[in-house]
Amino acid sequence: TCAYVCLQPNGEIKFDSVGRPAPGVEIKIADNGEVLVKGPMLLKAYYQRPEATAESINDEGYFLTGDAGFLDEDGHLKIIDRAKDVVKSGGEWISSVELENHAMGCVGVRRAAVIAVPDARWGEKPVAIVVLAEGAALTMPDLTEYCRVRLAGFKVPKELIIRDSLPRNPSGKVLKRVLRTELETQP
Repeated sequence: TCAYVCLQPNGEIKFDSVGRPAPGVEIKIADNGEVLVKGPMLLKAYYQRPEATAESINDEGYFLTGDAGFLDEDGHLKIIDRAKDVVKSGGEWISSVELENHAMGCVGVRRAAVIAVPDARWGEKPVAIVVLAEGAALTMPDLTEYCRVRLAGFKVPKELIIRDSLPRNPSGKVLKRVLRTELETQP
């Protein structure tokens, strides 16, 4: 997870913000919460790759960043998660990063990943996939109790999966797409 800090012109620090747009840059938040950016320094198209251009740049010329975020009351951009990792449950948006950070606070949790899985009632539900320290134990009631004290009820993971490891890329980032695929193919 990343912590963002933005130094204000008056010297104050604004935490959890990547700042305001640079001069000439426009930021727009799409209906799905994805951050869109447009400006003279951004690419206009991928060289000889029209399909990639169509996937990354909308009809208005905005670049689709893949990040979910919002503009605060001062016009500062706040990134909450990757757009594909946000859990959309019952009309609410839940940051997987926020839930992972809370799950990591549970005694005995070494690693945590949270993904969205389809849910007939809510659209999606958050599922916590954790790796425990050697000899540690964690049950769904333990996780629920821990998270309910710290999070709104709708954000509490609805399912717990304990694994020996999490799939990672060479730089160590958890491959949530692999976890989603694995859960989709389970009977």
